[in-house]
Amino acid sequence: MNVSDKIDKQEIFKKVGECADELGLETYVIGGYVRDLLLNRPCKDLDFVCVGDGIGLAKRVAKAYGPDVRVNIFKNFGTANVRVGDYELEFVGARKESYRFDSRKPVVEAGTLREDQERRDFTINALAISVNAASFGELLDPFDGIKDMKRKLVRTPADPDITFSDDPLRMMRAVRFAAQLHYDIEPDTFDGIVHNAHRLAIISGERIIDELNKIIMTDKPSYGFKLLFVSGLLNEFLPEMVELQGVDSVGDKSHKDNFYHTLQVLDNICPYTDNLWLRWAAIMHDIAKPATKRFHPKSGWTFHGHEDKGARMTPSIFRRLKLPMDERMKYVQKLVKLHLRPIALVNDKVTDSAMRRLLFEAGDDIDDLMKLCRADVTSKNDTKVKRFLSNFDKVEKKLKEVEEKDQVRNFQPPVSGDEIMIIFGIKPSKVVGELKEEIKEAILDGRIKNNKSEALELMYCLAEKKGLKRTEKQP
Repeated sequence: MNVSDKIDKQEIFKKVGECADELGLETYVIGGYVRDLLLNRPCKDLDFVCVGDGIGLAKRVAKAYGPDVRVNIFKNFGTANVRVGDYELEFVGARKESYRFDSRKPVVEAGTLREDQERRDFTINALAISVNAASFGELLDPFDGIKDMKRKLVRTPADPDITFSDDPLRMMRAVRFAAQLHYDIEPDTFDGIVHNAHRLAIISGERIIDELNKIIMTDKPSYGFKLLFVSGLLNEFLPEMVELQGVDSVGDKSHKDNFYHTLQVLDNICPYTDNLWLRWAAIMHDIAKPATKRFHPKSGWTFHGHEDKGARMTPSIFRRLKLPMDERMKYVQKLVKLHLRPIALVNDKVTDSAMRRLLFEAGDDIDDLMKLCRADVTSKNDTKVKRFLSNFDKVEKKLKEVEEKDQVRNFQPPVSGDEIMIIFGIKPSKVVGELKEEIKEAILDGRIKNNKSEALELMYCLAEKKGLKRTEKQP
């Protein structure tokens, strides 16, 4: 099969081919680029394999593009990288690999193209296209990767038990490709994942989370999570999510399956956001339900306080998964903690004070919080869904009215601690914090407006009761 019509528009391939011919190297573009080319998916990362010196070929290609093009050499890996415009070109010599049981790092030695293709993770990633002039565009497909693409299957070119035992990260990649491409995992390949799920323990958390985040960013991540769950992989790194699965019943009282509910919430939110961390908030929002589950004969199953418990669990889960321990974690933690608050504001008798407090706590994340709340509506009863969403419309309208009136989103005290110390001639102390807190509470309660004049007036009254005397005029 020849696909020269698909690649000859790219000047890069002919340039690399010319350099390869000059050096007498049999050279191919291989792997993900070929797969995506045949699927008409954009790809800027090009992997070239040659039977011989890959680093030498990279140097020759960089030279052909002129003095401004650099070659980055990674001797430990036997690879070299060249950037040409928007494209990343990676070069390596064909090789075969062997593995130790306790490591995914291979022992590498020179090999044939066939051996190089055989070491690839999946048949759809083992496709190679020649760039040499004599065979330009010829597609080599020794493991029926084209047939697997037509059947929409993820399959290993070698024995899946060996493939996954050698490099357990490939199990996460199998799920990721299935989720991204909407493919099935071939039965023997899936069985290989099940048999080797425990081997994920030798993989670093950073590598696992990189693949997991790519699954989360697919258009329907529930599919990937179901594969992770059924295969046993999910339990290896996120057992808290596995614990959500199942339904308990006492008499005629049952609760919903919180694992599948969580997946539905995650899918629900995806059309409305490409924010990875908002999607993580959807994953985490009910994570503490198993820990807070209780049964009462009259009220049935309850999960009181799961939002607070979930917020407390978030840092430890992020730390274990090697997720960022910064503002992104705090953002997820905040949304988990607040995700039940908006529904409590539906009642017409809810005061503006409650609205102000939610706006104060959510800040600029209030819109994301409302997206999460809407996604959390997963009833199979369409009438109930419409009613809940209509209620959220009302809440958003109220929030907008209160915000326009009181401006408490990202609230900053009208009187700062420095001003309090200057006015009363005092040093940093507990009383400064008390005055700031009482002013804030008065604004959120609606007892004073969110402006400096009313805040100062209240401050003078409060200070007098505390025995403080002014030493400076009002600023």
